[in-house]
Amino acid sequence: MKILAVIPARYQSQRFPGKPLVRLGERPMVQWVYEAACQCPLFDRVVVATDNDKIADCVREFGGRVEMTRDDHLTGTDRVAEVAERYPEMEVVANVQGDQPFVTPQSLSQLLDPYLQGETPEMTTLGCPLDSEADYRDPNTVKVLCDVRGHALYFSRAPIPYYRNRGSAPVYHHLGLYAFRQDFLAEYAKLTPTPLEQCEGLEQLRVLEHGYAIRVCQTEKAAIEINTPDDLDKAQLYIQSR
Repeated sequence: MKILAVIPARYQSQRFPGKPLVRLGERPMVQWVYEAACQCPLFDRVVVATDNDKIADCVREFGGRVEMTRDDHLTGTDRVAEVAERYPEMEVVANVQGDQPFVTPQSLSQLLDPYLQGETPEMTTLGCPLDSEADYRDPNTVKVLCDVRGHALYFSRAPIPYYRNRGSAPVYHHLGLYAFRQDFLAEYAKLTPTPLEQCEGLEQLRVLEHGYAIRVCQTEKAAIEINTPDDLDKAQLYIQSR
């Protein structure tokens, strides 16, 4: 099985413009993500997808592969889908978010595990245990509810489910890593945006609203994501403590 990893890297981030190029320790963040993805032995190729010349030049400077894309994509997955069309020999395509410099080979392997086991889900993503005290009410922590087979029922920034009766519930902290069958990714790119997707600001809801399934694979814990300058400060402290 041939597997492609694509790292979508956008310069004009609403919350953190220029985010892929910020220095994290001694390297730009896009290099951290690229090198982390390259450490996963399951990928046959890793590429950065961007519409920005500065990001492309940065990737070439550290010796990475880069693909230029259109500048009108609404989501990172749309950008990934454009690049995937150029690699028709790839059976599975992973979207490795450009804001996850500490992603591990283990978590990427867990994301891909159903395909490696001979299954053919349309799409997979990752969930980990939810810190009910710190993250349940935090809108920056996306929650995912799952059915008994491990498929996503709903993703939300809201505190779900509502606990009328206290007890365990299949709710997890959603981690923004995705893998797709190549043919489904091409289909995804044709899907129209949907009301819940736009309401929550969560692109994965488009898949559920159009009636497709997302397998939620399990990993042990979340890695630090960098969405804001405050997150960058936390990441710098994390590097210093390692």
